[in-house]
Amino acid sequence: MIKINNVSKFYTDEVEIGPLNITIPKAGLTSLIGPNGAGKSTTLMMIGRLLDLDDGQIEIADMDISEAKSADVAKKLTILRQENHFVTRLTVRQLVGFGRFPYSKGRLTKEDEAVISKYIDFLNLTELENRYLDELSGGQRQRAYVAMVLCQETEYVLLDEPLNNLDVARSVQMMEHLKRAANEFGRTILTVLHDINFAAKYSDRICAMKHGQIAAFGTVAEVMQPDILTDIFETKIEIIEGPYGPIAIY
Repeated sequence: MIKINNVSKFYTDEVEIGPLNITIPKAGLTSLIGPNGAGKSTTLMMIGRLLDLDDGQIEIADMDISEAKSADVAKKLTILRQENHFVTRLTVRQLVGFGRFPYSKGRLTKEDEAVISKYIDFLNLTELENRYLDELSGGQRQRAYVAMVLCQETEYVLLDEPLNNLDVARSVQMMEHLKRAANEFGRTILTVLHDINFAAKYSDRICAMKHGQIAAFGTVAEVMQPDILTDIFETKIEIIEGPYGPIAIY
């Protein structure tokens, strides 16, 4: 599980994140939602050790990430940021292969190659594996990045806005892949999402943030309440029951 204990990040006297206190259970898909500037990505970056804490402690699988060695963290946790700047003259297979670096140190074995193929197939990229990244659509490229982080085979996977720049159809496909990864591989996936209804349909748990604080955390049914969402987003939100669960109506 992920334990966040009294974690804070200070930017100015007026802008700060935390203190945050939350325990995210092992396995399943948890979504961070909230308005712009709520602190979702900052929280994810601190959990992923890409941003230093100013106070508090984060433990992942009983490992204090502030004190653990990078090599040990890389075998427990992987993170995909919004902005990816890989050299575009990489093939899909080469990109996905980067996920094996914590184990192979750049010298891929037959076992590594088998793992790479496994996640290329899982993300439906088999026909594209020898294509260069700059030859792909945005949705195809995003699937390749997700295949790379899954290929690292860490128990914990952090994704910052994996639906960024995807249309509705591609967003549905991506969320279905992530849900399957959580269920079939037993991964603990924590993702930042802007769309409440995607979070409601695919998540096991939702963590809602507002003004750098955790405003609500629980199951989809517990968080998808009109009074809770109206307060968090500061606009009237109604909830109707759709064929796949609750739907937020602005």
